Amino acid sequence: MNKKMVLSILGKIIWVEAALLLLPLAVSIIYGNSCVYAFLITIAVAVIMAFPLTFFCKTDNKVIYSKEGFVIVSLAWIIMSLIGALPFVISGEIPSYVDAFFETVSGFTTTGASILPDVEIMSEGILFWRSFTHWIGGMGVLVFVMALSAGVPDRSIHIMRAEMPGPIVDKLVPKARNTAKILYLIYIGMTFIEILILVMCKMPLFEAVVHTFGTAGTGGFGVKMDSIQGYSPIIQWVIAVFMFLFGINFNLYYLLLLKRVKSVLKSSELWVFVGVGVFSCAAIALNILDTCSGIGEALRLSAFQVSSIMTTTGFATADFNLWPGFSKTLLLVLMFMGACAGSTAGGLKVSRVIILVKGMRRELTRLLHPRSVKTLKLEGKRLDEQTISTTASYLTVYTACIILIFLILSLDKFDIETNFSATVACFNNIGPGLGVVGPAGNYSEYSVLSKLVLSAAMLFGRLEIFPLLLCFSPSTWTKK
Repeated sequence: MNKKMVLSILGKIIWVEAALLLLPLAVSIIYGNSCVYAFLITIAVAVIMAFPLTFFCKTDNKVIYSKEGFVIVSLAWIIMSLIGALPFVISGEIPSYVDAFFETVSGFTTTGASILPDVEIMSEGILFWRSFTHWIGGMGVLVFVMALSAGVPDRSIHIMRAEMPGPIVDKLVPKARNTAKILYLIYIGMTFIEILILVMCKMPLFEAVVHTFGTAGTGGFGVKMDSIQGYSPIIQWVIAVFMFLFGINFNLYYLLLLKRVKSVLKSSELWVFVGVGVFSCAAIALNILDTCSGIGEALRLSAFQVSSIMTTTGFATADFNLWPGFSKTLLLVLMFMGACAGSTAGGLKVSRVIILVKGMRRELTRLLHPRSVKTLKLEGKRLDEQTISTTASYLTVYTACIILIFLILSLDKFDIETNFSATVACFNNIGPGLGVVGPAGNYSEYSVLSKLVLSAAMLFGRLEIFPLLLCFSPSTWTKK
């Protein structure tokens, strides 16, 4: 383990966070918020932490292996959350550090679960920072650092693979740094387009920016107690469409820029994602039709909620706690699946579901025809046995984590529906669940233990379990 290099990169990450905190500081100054000093103190703390790590941990050996990649990513996300919680506490807008840490982890992991009973009383600077954490965490802060830094260490693809969600992460171009640049340029471009369209639809600029951060990062933090419900139908449709777009693999957008439309249309993951989305919209619209004023409203509500849950964003235009059992059950199923690999969304990922289904079909075929040899493919590429085995292992650990978290939450006073949906919603980075933690509720009533466990669940879900497990494994820190 090259500890000096790990600490040096962590120092750079903290410098980046200090720089990013200047944006909410500027917003606080513009709106005359009293939380200005909270951001100034936090920036000072970040600088004090970053300085020794950057200047006293320099090393000539800058090669990153998979071990270092997992450790850097895991520690970076934890440290950023610990620092990012300070403005909430120092400003007094979230007095409890545990609550502030929960809110910050929820932001960076793009979960959108909140402990705030009334978000509308928060200052503009704090609301901006709260939603900005979604945008930062959506594509990944280390990918952002790679895109900016000229001195990116060798083999930095290991950082991308540890941070980017999904079973397979490859470089779009020969250098990982250039891949990071391409991904972030697409991300920034789509962000500006959504802001512009929302402003054209007469949403105030501040609210357009904040909601775009939540949409782009597929997080779901907003500025209204009723989420998106109070906005016009056209604004709801715009956000629904962009949530869906941010749930698509960003590699496909790069292929579109290269005018390789046929390659995009051949993507089996894209077609499954679209197919499941269309089917779910139609099914839920029919199921809730009796509770709506017409088919138009039913389609709008179902399309928005399906897009929100599939992409693990968490925005809402209705309290789906009040919907029929079939609709709630279908949404719960969508919570598990999530969106595409290589997007900003959480969940298992469509590509993993495809691999698991194909793997099961192959095993059934082997039972009937023991001598048969069948090669599995995804997106036209042959899947090696290691990828198939890793996907199956991930599902096993994923299930074990959900069971363990669910058991710990059961120590609290809530019903099974609330605790199970809270577990799934946090682990899959969705945000709202069912029951007490539904769209009209929040997580404030959970105990300190449960909040810390759910914070860990959000981090495990965002980093897809293995980086954090490896980071805290004693064998990772040995010299071998």
